[in-house]
Amino acid sequence: MQLQSDSKKIHVLYLPKWYPNKYDCMPGLFIKRHAESVTKHCNISVLYVHSDDQIRINKTEISITLEDEIQTCRIYFQKSQFPMPVIARLINLLKFFFYNFKGIKLISHSDRKPDLIHVNVLTRLGLIALIYGFFTKTPYVITEHWTRYLPEVNSFKGSFRKMITGMVVRNAKAVMPVTENLQQAMQSHGLKNKNYQVIPNVVDVDLFIPCSDQKTHTIKKIVHLSCFTDAQKNISGVLRVIKKLSTIRQDFKLHFIGEGEDFDRMKQISDEYKLTNNLVFFEGMLQGKKLADNISSADLMILFSHYENLPVVILESFACGVPVISSRVGGIHEHLNNKRGALVDAGNEDQFLKILNHTLDELAFFNKNEIRQYAIEHFSKKVIGKKLYDIYTSIYKT
Repeated sequence: MQLQSDSKKIHVLYLPKWYPNKYDCMPGLFIKRHAESVTKHCNISVLYVHSDDQIRINKTEISITLEDEIQTCRIYFQKSQFPMPVIARLINLLKFFFYNFKGIKLISHSDRKPDLIHVNVLTRLGLIALIYGFFTKTPYVITEHWTRYLPEVNSFKGSFRKMITGMVVRNAKAVMPVTENLQQAMQSHGLKNKNYQVIPNVVDVDLFIPCSDQKTHTIKKIVHLSCFTDAQKNISGVLRVIKKLSTIRQDFKLHFIGEGEDFDRMKQISDEYKLTNNLVFFEGMLQGKKLADNISSADLMILFSHYENLPVVILESFACGVPVISSRVGGIHEHLNNKRGALVDAGNEDQFLKILNHTLDELAFFNKNEIRQYAIEHFSKKVIGKKLYDIYTSIYKT
């Protein structure tokens, strides 16, 4: 299905590293939200290329669909099974480039050539945009979400990678990290551009709304939402703190939402602490209205990550008028203050316990309407879409 595009609107092609796909509907959902936010102003297309080790017969699978006013092209190509890993990686890289250029051609035929390319997450897609722009004079912009530049992660390595990334960033018309902290981290690696502009993630403020029942609950509901990767999210640390809290008070319930690689291990720890189905509940993966209802009915959201940029779950919590306790990592401190929750030092379990215990007694202090209003003014589709559109037009008109 094709979108009947408005020829008067700018056609922007999104090239995302992560995007919802047939195997997992969650990756890059924040990128999709960015794209959705600007459909009112622009014709938006998305091209997502995915190496796939499950394709055997046709070797490639191409689908073009219309999703929320976005023309979406997904290409799955057969991952190389060459016995030498170095050669296999090279073959997969060449296939990735080939199918991205093929996808751009398909989108150009089905709609029209993009006026602007919006790269989401470096480096390979940025190089594709750079090469395409060299031959077609199509400008490109970059949004970066990746934590690899942060000193806590420090996985942005390799002189060749850094050289290519620096060239891609330098030639972009704008670079839009989701936090000031991420911008500073990128610049600390020598990634220079004259037009850095921070554009945060998006939250659907029409889906995530405050609960109609705003009474103070005798049993406080706490939620934690994550991908269950303990190395980043420090869920084991959360469980240790909750175990200690249970010796002080028991007027709370903690609901874990999500799935991931460490889900079973975290549940096992909870079982060992005798918390499961007593003070701690594992809800699994929730989406859409079920997720929104679960957050909006909470009294408090908690995160205790070792590193982050700006988790969308915090923005969703704000939109529901729910305060947040989070570790002071990445760009979280840029939006989280004592009016909307509290910050703790990453890994400091004693501090987290003290602040969590105190906050549970002070929940009435927080103004749900003010917390929600902050989300509307800073992260709504209307606000972020206008910011993106202003950047697009400033570039396209030059």
